[in-house]
Amino acid sequence: MSNNELPQRKETAVCDTWDLSGLFKNDEEWKKALDDFEKMAEKIPSFRGTLGKSADHLADYLDFSRDLNILGERLIYYSELRQSEDEGDSAARTMTGKITMAAAKARAAAAWENPELLDINEKDMETFMTHQRIADYRIYLQKTLRYRPYILSDKEERIIAMHSESEGAVSDTFSVLTNVDINFGYIDTREGRKALSQSTFSVFMEDGDRNLRRRAYEAFYGCYNAHKTTIASLYSGSVKQDAVNARIRGYSSARAAALFPDNVNETVYDNLISAVSGKLDILHRYYSVRKRALKLEKLRHYDVYAPLVPTAKKTTSWDEAVELVSGALSPLGDEYVSVLRNGLLGRWADRYENKGKRSGAFSAGSFTGDPYILMNYKEDSIRDVFTLAHEGGHSMHSWYSARSNPFMHYSYTIFEAEVASTFNEELLFRYLVNKSDNDRLRLYLVSKHADDLLATLYRQTMFAEFEKVTHELEEGGTPLTAELLRAEYRRLLEKYFGPEMEFEETSDLEGLRIPHFYRAFYVYKYATGVSAALALADRVLSGGSQERQDYFTFLKSGGSRFPIDALKAAGVDMSSPQPVNAACEAFGRLVDELERLL
Repeated sequence: MSNNELPQRKETAVCDTWDLSGLFKNDEEWKKALDDFEKMAEKIPSFRGTLGKSADHLADYLDFSRDLNILGERLIYYSELRQSEDEGDSAARTMTGKITMAAAKARAAAAWENPELLDINEKDMETFMTHQRIADYRIYLQKTLRYRPYILSDKEERIIAMHSESEGAVSDTFSVLTNVDINFGYIDTREGRKALSQSTFSVFMEDGDRNLRRRAYEAFYGCYNAHKTTIASLYSGSVKQDAVNARIRGYSSARAAALFPDNVNETVYDNLISAVSGKLDILHRYYSVRKRALKLEKLRHYDVYAPLVPTAKKTTSWDEAVELVSGALSPLGDEYVSVLRNGLLGRWADRYENKGKRSGAFSAGSFTGDPYILMNYKEDSIRDVFTLAHEGGHSMHSWYSARSNPFMHYSYTIFEAEVASTFNEELLFRYLVNKSDNDRLRLYLVSKHADDLLATLYRQTMFAEFEKVTHELEEGGTPLTAELLRAEYRRLLEKYFGPEMEFEETSDLEGLRIPHFYRAFYVYKYATGVSAALALADRVLSGGSQERQDYFTFLKSGGSRFPIDALKAAGVDMSSPQPVNAACEAFGRLVDELERLL
């Protein structure tokens, strides 16, 4: 095997792989558990019509549902983790397919659950809630009962459920069209012709060769231009679907419906846009710095991801990376650091790339088993050390949540998820910068951190503003044509990028290529999450034991609190614009440092 050839999965050292035995010892044990799950699921209909009879009847069903779902979670996590080891492994893909089908069948069999819960007399439910056997389910029930105003009749709910399978068709069509059917062609590079695609486009945009960036940009958006009407129609259909679903259930808007599950007031969303809009002068100054650093007469849209400085060369082994992350996180105390360190040096993580392994990185924390981490770690990439810290933050969040809450409400929301991971990255950045006596490395770290914060805070807020505008137009009766969508997106490009940027005729087509837009009102959580993480990092590093304990209160909350309340318990109020303003000012300090170092 040549040095450049990826090893087969079977050739990977066991010590470099995760140990899934906390879920199942092997595939055979998994298959037996799948049979158990299917047999358990057959009992679901026997509980129908019993939930309102007494607290004990309700508890019987909730106990059963808990056990069924714990087993289902173990099954799906194991099969999907096995599949991610080698996406070409047909056995693992078959396992995932089987549990997915079994879980869907179970959900269909339990479709009566919420309507029946909500049909219980309110006074009876209040009495049931005081019963000892209901204690672990009170929060779950309280959250379910919140939906009472938006639940329809059994017949209407069945109709909606029947239509739910087709709701992903628009998103799926967009994905197939842009990832499979559109042929973006090839780009001639120094190393020969390379395919242009959704995934390689970002690589081309980060290349130091400006002519290469321009050619890739023009070819990429040329393809979008050829399909602009179709893609605009798909996005318009997605927005229309959001609006119709909200109206059917009685929400005031699609945005109100999307924010309801997290109990987030729409003012939080508006405060984010308002606060970031008020700090755009900082972002505009960054682009001035970028223009000067790249020695350009005109800054173009294909220049925004070009590296300001060459990647700093630093080799960091896995063990060394773990020690760096452990040192950076030492302000969180011995338990946090020792648990994470032992997990990373042990077998929480699947460390290195092998043939067929899923790309990127993720953390998969469940109620049982370890909070597993998939990495494709490269020793010559400083960015991968940050990725390790990031995924470690997710895993420790899951570790504390699972140990501090009953199953029915241990899982935290996406709103909170990015806080713990970004918090770790922030501590690692400060730790490395403070340790660095190498100006080149320091410049790389500051530049990387500025780019990451820009992408998470400013760019996601721009996306959030676009979603707000498009849904308001649809709900106000204005058809979302390709021309209108492009005009609205160009207005936002000019607003956020400022006077230094010169756009191409096709630049506004970027608004038609963002897959997150097919999951409406999701992206704002990245911007609020990073703002909360920066505020909590400041609070923990400048505070004492109480501030640290407040942060652990947040990590342990799981789903026991709504996200705004969980973050308030940690010491940051995301209902106020103050954390967002502070995050923008932190970005400003990075821009100051870039000006000094460049």
